[in-house]
Amino acid sequence: MTVMTAVAEGREGDQALAAGIAEARLLGTDLVVVNLRLSALDHSGLPEDVTITLVERSGPGDRDPVDAVLDEIEARPGIDRLVIGIRRRSPVGKAFLGSVSQRLLLQSPVPVVAVKPPADRSP
Repeated sequence: MTVMTAVAEGREGDQALAAGIAEARLLGTDLVVVNLRLSALDHSGLPEDVTITLVERSGPGDRDPVDAVLDEIEARPGIDRLVIGIRRRSPVGKAFLGSVSQRLLLQSPVPVVAVKPPADRSP
């Protein structure tokens, strides 16, 4: 059993990484992190109590982010769930398909845990 996390840009990527680490700890398993960001993921912030395999892409021209994640799931038969971050969207935004998170929810061959960042509670 292994958990995979797709880490995109922004708060939703940070939230997905934190949730993926928590899920791996809860299940006592390894974590595969697919970095979908334009820059390399900072290794210094990763915990040492979870075995983490980091998969870096070589940039936005590498391949479609959804294909990158799905290819990694296919290449690693032990993946049992995928953790992704989702962005808060307006009702109109929800009507449009095509976002990375939405495509992963629909196309993933393994169960998907979708987490969203907390709402801004600024006064």
